[in-house]
Amino acid sequence: MTRPSILSRKSSMSRRLIVPFTLVALLSLVACKGAETEATVAAPVTVEIGPEGIALAETSVLSSGPLLSGTLVADRTAQIRAEVPGSVVQVLVDEGTRVTKGASLAQIDDRAITDAFLSARSALAAAQAGRELAARELTRAERLAQAGAIADRDVENAKRGDLLARTAFDDAQARFAAASKQKDAAGVLAPYAGVVSERFVNPGDVVTPGAPLFTVVDPATMRLEAAVPAEQLSQVRVGATVTFTVTGYPGRAFEGRISAVNPSADPQTRQVRLFVRIPNAGNRLVAGLFAEGRVAADARTALTVPAAAIDQRGLRPAVLRLTGGKTEKVEVTLGAVDAATERVEITAGLAAGDTVLVGGALGTPVGTPLVVKPAVTPATPADTAPRAVAPTAN
Repeated sequence: MTRPSILSRKSSMSRRLIVPFTLVALLSLVACKGAETEATVAAPVTVEIGPEGIALAETSVLSSGPLLSGTLVADRTAQIRAEVPGSVVQVLVDEGTRVTKGASLAQIDDRAITDAFLSARSALAAAQAGRELAARELTRAERLAQAGAIADRDVENAKRGDLLARTAFDDAQARFAAASKQKDAAGVLAPYAGVVSERFVNPGDVVTPGAPLFTVVDPATMRLEAAVPAEQLSQVRVGATVTFTVTGYPGRAFEGRISAVNPSADPQTRQVRLFVRIPNAGNRLVAGLFAEGRVAADARTALTVPAAAIDQRGLRPAVLRLTGGKTEKVEVTLGAVDAATERVEITAGLAAGDTVLVGGALGTPVGTPLVVKPAVTPATPADTAPRAVAPTAN
């Protein structure tokens, strides 16, 4: 009876000793887990971003003139039309042919016109002879009248005959001029030096007065027709320089000058049309190309950042600046905007050389450590979004 009692007491004592040790171990484990969790939360998350997600605040030339866009047209364009009826006997040029002023382009059948011309020329010669004869008769009659050898009635008849002869001569001369013009019009000539851009006739076609034959353009000078908003009209003046680019010539800039400004605005769009003359040395530009540019109204050197770096969601505009490897929010004061280069003037808040975040990187929280990846391959738009990098275990 004594041994079982001793064993029971020992077992009960062991259980009482194990429980405290277990509780201590559990509390220690929970404390370690809590410390590890707290350390994990407290550890900063490093953000990795591509080079396209950052930009520098730098000094650059800022232009604020109005933007222009439009289509180039030849400053001189002539559509040559038939002036006389007839069959086209010969076509001497084709599209793309360069011609000089007065060069023959085509010939219309002028046989009937030539007959009318010869008839008018003969009539003019007869009228001229009649006028000269009537003038001599009038002179003779006036001399005889002074000597008293002729009646006054004969002098009046001589004067009437002279008047009729001069009238007939004037009529014959007008008819001859019209016939000469018709004869000349049968030969189609270039009005000025240029290039034939269109041809509408072929040999054998029968044309009537007014029918289009050719279009001749002078490529030496082009013209850009564009429009500006009425509120920007104060920045536009005749003679102002316009710098622009043209499709087909990437990376190349051209210059022209404003030659005229429309005196009235479009009542629907409230835009004012203007015309820019563009010297075309070497005939590099052709009509129909689309051009974009700006009027050089105001240009100055200023501290600028890309427009995509400006955060306008707050009460004041701000940027995210990268300082000491971390992001910080900096309020800035904005100045002029260059819409062509998409850069904004910064008058206060930044210094030249400061690094700012742009685009999708603006969503990075303030105070986040940031690492810029080296540029290895062309970046995609998705690369501009920040990507968290898991902290390494100690």
